[in-house]
Amino acid sequence: MTQEKKLLVSAIKNGTVIDHIDAGHALKIIRILNLADHQKVVTVGLNLPSRAMKFKDIIKVEGRELTPEEANRVAILAPTANLNIIRNYEVVKKFNLKLPEKIDHLLVCPNLKCITNHEPMDSSFAVLPAGHEVKVKCVYCEKTFHQNEIQEYKI
Repeated sequence: MTQEKKLLVSAIKNGTVIDHIDAGHALKIIRILNLADHQKVVTVGLNLPSRAMKFKDIIKVEGRELTPEEANRVAILAPTANLNIIRNYEVVKKFNLKLPEKIDHLLVCPNLKCITNHEPMDSSFAVLPAGHEVKVKCVYCEKTFHQNEIQEYKI
């Protein structure tokens, strides 16, 4: 008996594929990259089977190559993800994401008493890698948060 292999998410001609996203994080990544306003096809696979991760998410963005800044944003939510640049249906660049040391403006501090939630100023967080997880420390209130505690993002 042979096992049939089928493609669950179709190929793209040109663009970016973000693969090996921890299950449940793809929709947050779509939000912080503002992909809903992208004028091309964006394909999302949620809870796909994965040998390495059990389940994973995947995002395919037609007609757009992510910038290094955008890749850093993705790394906050999916530090173990791979980013593939596709041209003419072929992978031309493949790299693992790298966590930035600092994140400015993107995250809203979960500490309701933090000054960044009451004054017109940008947030700033130090990134504290913790294996496959990410923790961030607010520069202003000095509180540390797990990536799952971050509920709001500034686009």
